[in-house]
Amino acid sequence: MKKRGWALLPFIVFIVLFAGVGIISGDFYGMPALVAFVAALFVGMTQNRNLSFDEKLHIIAKGAGDVNIITMVLIFIVAGAFSGVVTAAGGVDSTVNFGLSIMPAKFMVVGLFIIGCFISVSMGTSMGTITALAPIALGVSQQTGFPITICIGAVVCGAMFGDNLSMISDTTIAAVRTQGCEMRDKFKQNFFIVLPAAVVTLIIFYIETMGLTYKTETVYDYHFVQVIPYLVVLIGALIGFNVFLVLISGIILSIIVGVAYGKFTIIESFTAIGDGMTGLFEISIISIIVACIVSLIKENGGIDLIIDIIKKRTKGKRGAEFGIAVLVFLVDLCTANNTVAIVMAGPIAKQIGDEFEVEPKRVASILDIFASVGQGLIPYGAQLLTAAALVGLTPLDIIPRLYYPILMAVSAILFMAFRPQKTSAL
Repeated sequence: MKKRGWALLPFIVFIVLFAGVGIISGDFYGMPALVAFVAALFVGMTQNRNLSFDEKLHIIAKGAGDVNIITMVLIFIVAGAFSGVVTAAGGVDSTVNFGLSIMPAKFMVVGLFIIGCFISVSMGTSMGTITALAPIALGVSQQTGFPITICIGAVVCGAMFGDNLSMISDTTIAAVRTQGCEMRDKFKQNFFIVLPAAVVTLIIFYIETMGLTYKTETVYDYHFVQVIPYLVVLIGALIGFNVFLVLISGIILSIIVGVAYGKFTIIESFTAIGDGMTGLFEISIISIIVACIVSLIKENGGIDLIIDIIKKRTKGKRGAEFGIAVLVFLVDLCTANNTVAIVMAGPIAKQIGDEFEVEPKRVASILDIFASVGQGLIPYGAQLLTAAALVGLTPLDIIPRLYYPILMAVSAILFMAFRPQKTSAL
C-alpha cells in the first residue's frame, strides 16, 4: 500500500505547487497550470528505478498517443477555431442583442439567465459568456434599477449552465473522450439532470425581481443571420452528426456570414480562426501532459490504489458514482479549473466506472456536472474573478446569487441517490 502510495507523488507535487503558490500569493493563477504539470511529470520520471528512462518515455508516449487523447486535442482545436471565427463574425453580439430586444424590461434578469444559457451552450465557454454578458448586466442594472448582484448572478448561472452541457465545451469534450462515449448520449443524460435546477433558478430570479418593474429605452441592434452558425452547430450536434463535420460546417458558415456583413475579409478570417485555436492551445498541451503523468502513475500502481480505496468505502454503482463526484469536485477545488479537473480525474473515473459497471455516459455527466459545481462557486475561480472585475464587485458579493450551481449539485445528488441503477434508458 505504501509503495503504491508513492505512485501518486506527481499529482501531489502538482497540487502543492499550484495550490501552494495560490495560497501564498493570493493569486491561484500565479502558478501557470502547465508549469506545475511539467514539474509533476519530471517528478514522475524519477520514480520506479526498475524502469529505464527510455522505458518510461515509451510509457508516457503510449499514454499521450491514446486515441481518446488525440481526438480530444483535435476537437479542442477545431472548437476553438469555430468559437474564434463566429465571434469575429458578430455571432455573440447579435445573439445577445436579439435576446435582449425581445425581452420585456421586467423580465430582464430572467432574460440574462436565459440568454446566458443559450450563449454558453452555443459558444461552449462559460468565460466567453461572462465576458460578453457582464458589461450588459451592468448596463441593465444601471438602466432598470435591478441590483447588480442579481444581474451578474444571473449571467454567471447561465454561463455555468452551458459550461457542462455544450457539446463544444472543453469540459464536455474532456469528459466524453476520457470515458469513450458519444457526445449526444452524454448531452441527453446531462440535460435531464440539470433541467430541474435551471427551471428552479429561473423561478427564483423571477420571484426576486417581480416586484421591480422599470423601463429601458435602449435599442439593441442585431442580425439574425449572424446567429445561424450557432444554431447549425447546436442542431447538428444534437442530431448526431460527426462533431468534426459539424464544427467545420460552422466555421465555413461563419466565414461566409462575416464576409457578407463586412466583419472581415476571407484572409482576415484566418486570423480569427488562429486566435480561436490559440485560446485552447494550453488546455490541449495540458491534456497531453496529464495523459503522460497518468500513464506513469498507472504503471506504478497509483490508479489501482485509488480504485482499491474507493472499493473499500463504497457499495455498488451508486457508491461509485458518489465517489467519482467527490473526486472531481475536490480536484477542481485544488486546480480552480474544471477542464483540468476532468482531464486529471477522467482516467481514474473511467476505471472506477468499468469496475462497478457504471455507464460511460453517466460517468461523463457526473464528471462534468460536479467539476462545474465547484468551478461555479469557488471565489478564486476564473469565472467569478472575471465577473466580479467586470462589474466592480468582489466574488463574495456574487456567490449568494449563484443559485444554479447549488441547485445543480442538489439535482445531481438526488439523481444518483434515487435513480434506478439497472436501466439503459435516460
